[in-house]
Amino acid sequence: MTDPIPVQSLSAPDVSRETSGSVQMPNGTQQPTGGPHGGDDERRSALIATVPAVDDTTPVAAELAMDARRRIELQGRRFPRPPKTRIITVANQKGGVGKTTTTVNVAAGLAQSGLNVLVIDNDPQGNASTALGIEHRAGTPSVYEVLVEGESLASTVQQCPDVPNLWGVPATIDLSGSEIELVSLVSRETRLRKAIDKYLADRLAAGEERIDYVLIDCPPSLGLLTVNAFVAGREVFIPIQCEYYALEGLSQLLKTIDLIRSHLNPELRVSSILLTMYDGRTNLAQQVAGEVRSHFPAETFKTTIPRSVRISEAPSYGQTVMTYDATSTGALAYLQASRELAERGQGGSSPRRAMKAEAVGAQD
Repeated sequence: MTDPIPVQSLSAPDVSRETSGSVQMPNGTQQPTGGPHGGDDERRSALIATVPAVDDTTPVAAELAMDARRRIELQGRRFPRPPKTRIITVANQKGGVGKTTTTVNVAAGLAQSGLNVLVIDNDPQGNASTALGIEHRAGTPSVYEVLVEGESLASTVQQCPDVPNLWGVPATIDLSGSEIELVSLVSRETRLRKAIDKYLADRLAAGEERIDYVLIDCPPSLGLLTVNAFVAGREVFIPIQCEYYALEGLSQLLKTIDLIRSHLNPELRVSSILLTMYDGRTNLAQQVAGEVRSHFPAETFKTTIPRSVRISEAPSYGQTVMTYDATSTGALAYLQASRELAERGQGGSSPRRAMKAEAVGAQD
């Protein structure tokens, strides 16, 4: 059995800011990083190499080692900008799978890494607004005014107080009645898309910096609010809880996406699936993860989000976990997921192919 690894041995060594071409190792020696102009990647690689190797026989040490590697690899790194604005709808009609948590934390991770991000809270519960720390009391200009009253999106955008280049459009209690009000309106399915497209075009016309990502948080349903989000988005990001019930509604969600693609938004595709609330100690979580990865190998992130007290605590302080405790396991996992999303570019597969894979899986 492997000897336990002291916690202090897993902390990241100090990185010299000088361009000396070396970094200080834990044993006091200097490690070269590729000459006097050694890049950031070389320094990070040299530091990661100092983290002790562990295995499954020491699960606590393995988790600490993973966190240490992620801290060295990710913190302070700038993620690549997409060639154009990516508009991503985060959806799953089942509640409690981590849609809002994923939306706000991935958005914060992208923003902290140098990208401009806008979050649209399209859920009447307003939980994304709470996590971003933006005002969403009754009467606050919100996505309701955009959808029902035709107001401009720019009039509702608020700056997130904790992350400089992260903005949010809040949801207020007024949005809870919008499903009924939207039924009688003209172009009821395309109102959010038109508002987003106009906002992005107006920013560029005014000489403002481009928004790199628009993330739309959806309610746990397949009503008109979610349909508006699907029509507005070009990609669908599906968080899946590592429990059996979370898989049951996936087929219906993919059928809805396929209908939207056929009749309202041909650009729409499932690009990302993220496994949330993962507990590797249970057979069920491992089985669910294996099923999802086998049916959606291209769409499913390598990163999994563990169950985390810090992730659950952060919204009560009006923050994302990225600012509440940036060194926690949950924050580092979401930062890793943000990087994976950024590096995936615009690859992915069609909902129809995903549906076929799901149907095959249901027959097994």
